[in-house]
Amino acid sequence: MTEYRNFLNLSDAGTDGISAILTDAHARKTARAGKPKGAPDDDAPLAGRTLAMVFEKSSTRTRVSFDMAMRQLGGSALVLDSASTQLGRGETVADTARVLSGYCDAIMVRTDDHAKAEEMAHYASVPVINGLTDASHPCQIVADLLAVTEAGKALAGSKWAWLGDGNNVLHSIIEAAGLFGFSLDIGCPEGYDPERRWIDEASARLSGSDAKIAIHRDPKAVAADADVIVTDTWISMGQQHAEQKLAAMMPYQVTEALMARAKPDAVFLHCLPAHRGEEVVGAVIDGPQSLIWPEAENRLHGQKSILRWCFGQIG
Repeated sequence: MTEYRNFLNLSDAGTDGISAILTDAHARKTARAGKPKGAPDDDAPLAGRTLAMVFEKSSTRTRVSFDMAMRQLGGSALVLDSASTQLGRGETVADTARVLSGYCDAIMVRTDDHAKAEEMAHYASVPVINGLTDASHPCQIVADLLAVTEAGKALAGSKWAWLGDGNNVLHSIIEAAGLFGFSLDIGCPEGYDPERRWIDEASARLSGSDAKIAIHRDPKAVAADADVIVTDTWISMGQQHAEQKLAAMMPYQVTEALMARAKPDAVFLHCLPAHRGEEVVGAVIDGPQSLIWPEAENRLHGQKSILRWCFGQIG
């Protein structure tokens, strides 16, 4: 049986694996400059391979970037959603995993429950990639790390500031901090903290270093001297008590004044979609310090290298 690896969280690849993914992504991105978007890379390393993309949550960037990633690697992708497959009629994740493993070479799953991604990986006999769950969003953070390093910033020893909800994106940033040795100050109101286990696991990796992960209630203190400021949408689809949550979050809005407290060369990240006037003002997200467009494009480049890592081609 061909050796393969699952990518459910950043720790599945570890520091060395993610470093190899970032190096490969940057090299492949540079090598194909000027090519039409749909043209394959010169080496087409996944020629003949097919990716099944299982969507239980709506998507723009994940859907398009994984589809284009497979095209550029020489392979192909199939889009499956619960409304048009037997998953929506009660077929188990385990049975779906077994069936898709017989048809396709890899599976990407975007779902509301991380346990489903873990179950898919347990029963599949091909690589399974987490395209987003309620617990984490590792593919997004690979794109973020790539954008920050391409902007000329070192990861180790840097300071990142998170403003907002303790959500899945933050969990993966916490994991990245532990793997790459950067400090992370988290600004969020009481009642919206990230799950403590992510901080505990990352802090254990940082033991003995100067890098720290901490939660604060003062957004100004969080932003002070930051190299990277990150936020995300506060209200997810179908989330209850939206007005109450918005009121609690508004002090953590990323404004020009808050950005001014960071280092002069600090950069701003947002995984999109954005709600201008809620978690961030338009002047920041569209301003000169914003990396949101290269960050979004890097979903494509990062996922190409994640796929290659899953197939044992790098790292």
